[in-house]
Amino acid sequence: MRDLSKVRNIGISAHIDSGKTTLTERILFYTDRIHAIHEVRGKDGVGAKMDSMELEKERGITIQSAATYCSWKDLDINIIDTPGHVDFTVEVERALRVLDGAILVLCSVGGVQSQSITVNRQMTRYNVPRIAFINKCDRTGANPAKVTQQLQEKLELNAHMLQMPIGLENDLEGVIDLITMKAIYFDGDNGEIIREEEIPADMLDEAQERRESLLEEISMFSEELMEALLEEGEVDTQLIWDAVRKGTLALEFTPVLMGSAYKNKGVQKLLDAVELFLPGPKDVVNMALDLKNEEEEFAVTNDPADPLIALAFKLEDGRYGQLTYIRTYQGTLNKGDTVINTRTGKKVKIGRLCRMHSDEMEEIDSCGSGDIVALFGIDCASGDTFCAEAVSASMTSMHIPEPVISLAIIPVDNKAQVNMSKALNRFTKEDPTFRSFVDKETGETIISGMGELHLEVYTERMKREYKAEVEVGAPQVAYREAISQRAEFNYTHKKQTGGSGQFGRVAGFLEPLEDEEYEFVDSIVGGVIPREFISSCDKGFKKAIAKGSLIGAPITGVKVTINDGAFHAVDSSDVAFQLASVGAFKEGYMKAKPQILEPIMKVAVEGPSEFQGGIMGSINQRRGMIIGSMEEGLYTVIEAEVPLSEMFGYSTVLRSLTQGKAEFTMEFASFKPVPKTVSEELIKAFQEEKKNG
Repeated sequence: MRDLSKVRNIGISAHIDSGKTTLTERILFYTDRIHAIHEVRGKDGVGAKMDSMELEKERGITIQSAATYCSWKDLDINIIDTPGHVDFTVEVERALRVLDGAILVLCSVGGVQSQSITVNRQMTRYNVPRIAFINKCDRTGANPAKVTQQLQEKLELNAHMLQMPIGLENDLEGVIDLITMKAIYFDGDNGEIIREEEIPADMLDEAQERRESLLEEISMFSEELMEALLEEGEVDTQLIWDAVRKGTLALEFTPVLMGSAYKNKGVQKLLDAVELFLPGPKDVVNMALDLKNEEEEFAVTNDPADPLIALAFKLEDGRYGQLTYIRTYQGTLNKGDTVINTRTGKKVKIGRLCRMHSDEMEEIDSCGSGDIVALFGIDCASGDTFCAEAVSASMTSMHIPEPVISLAIIPVDNKAQVNMSKALNRFTKEDPTFRSFVDKETGETIISGMGELHLEVYTERMKREYKAEVEVGAPQVAYREAISQRAEFNYTHKKQTGGSGQFGRVAGFLEPLEDEEYEFVDSIVGGVIPREFISSCDKGFKKAIAKGSLIGAPITGVKVTINDGAFHAVDSSDVAFQLASVGAFKEGYMKAKPQILEPIMKVAVEGPSEFQGGIMGSINQRRGMIIGSMEEGLYTVIEAEVPLSEMFGYSTVLRSLTQGKAEFTMEFASFKPVPKTVSEELIKAFQEEKKNG
């Protein structure tokens, strides 16, 4: 049975140009995943294994989560890259779910930068234990002690150096381990030979001083260590490691390591630290939702003997076809097993089970709890949970927010049309908040999503990954229409065009309905509308609510009750009653004082407190309503409700307003009526559009 204490599922996060690419490359080299180190070209490098998408490199953000696997000594490490941007909420949540710990990479010259603040905040939000690695100690101006201080002050982490550098900048030779009190050098062409020596005499005093301060700090996590320190004897190294681990897992301590990935120094010790201080799957409590019990949360067991629960967190189109990366949370998955996709309720047979080694695939027969493996040729979407028949659980909430913004995309030629369809098929599977459909009237393909950047990234990916050249229309807000009062209708549809005619009369009333989109009530007595035509009426009303008469937006929140009508023995038909119901709805609709609703977004802006006034001003200018503000250390979080139509281009405004130091998240809150002036403008624009065809 696989020993879960020897598994680490970790993420590596960093700001741009901190050397994450080089570090990842070295990790893969030292763990024998690659057999030659490729020098990095350009800032982010061609050799990047994780941020492989050009768009990610350009924008310095991770859009998709990626996963790779390596082994260090007897430890299995799954490295998962997490998307950092707030617009990809669903993706972020899933990626952060599957990792148990993280490495925060910092540049020894640049120190803590705005993106470090963002990733750190995200890790804190999702309770991810982390270790910090100060890279580029060979650079001019390197100062790991200063960066550690920044970690304490700017990120408010209880960060302490577990190592100190031997020399800095061009003179960087190695590091001193303050726990084992050894000087460590990295020899050989690629730093692969580790040589342990006594600490150079001229550095011993400083090393002892730093060690004392470190031990004092971490003794608060271990009574045994505290007692050992009081006895003033030799302190057992394992005791210190255990205390650091305890503090790290509790998110109350951040170990700081250092080196230079480019000069091949310090990386192996970082891998040791991953084993020593970061949690294994059993050290982290993961919650699942019980679908048989109103999505009540329960902790997964990690026990391989329990029924299987696994989460599909990434889909990849590769040379092997569709690969689905899953993480198992409990139970064992064997080749040939049949599991259930809890979203669709469909049974899925596991044909092939693989572990990925770079471009190669290793077939395995089974995987246990805490593992990250790939399934071959399974039809599913990102975020789906697979369970054994005995349980019905979901690792993510089944609630997927409705898209709030849409764009029309037009392929430039036939080839682009084919490629665009392929791209849309994949993207909609990967991301449930991204949708696409063809507008029946205009024949245009419409894509919908959660924000401007969200759609921008997908249209760019279409062009780059699928060579689908598309023209993009202006973003459109998904408005709705709704009635505001009760209104009656009594409509007769009558048509005689030779032969049999059409006849149907429908009477009743419309009422506003809260929380639901549509309800149909049949109060017909005495057979004034025969039973076989009741469903025709329902169909007719459903057709009618698809498009309101104010601006052509879908109608929501309406209850239709029919209580009277008439029919003709020969001329009444399914079609006649459908048309009668459409007419009846139109008649009642205008009497029910319809109004236009717009999506209101819950916006949270996080930025340094010094910009609080400016941020609030920018929200007020956008018809926003500030709900509250909260100070978190040096940062302020401002929460507001703002109409989506006013949020276009806000990221640029916010960036220039706060020197790029603030960020915002936005999620759909509710639909609310638009102000009268806006309503008039929208109706006018709709009428003009209709007139111009």
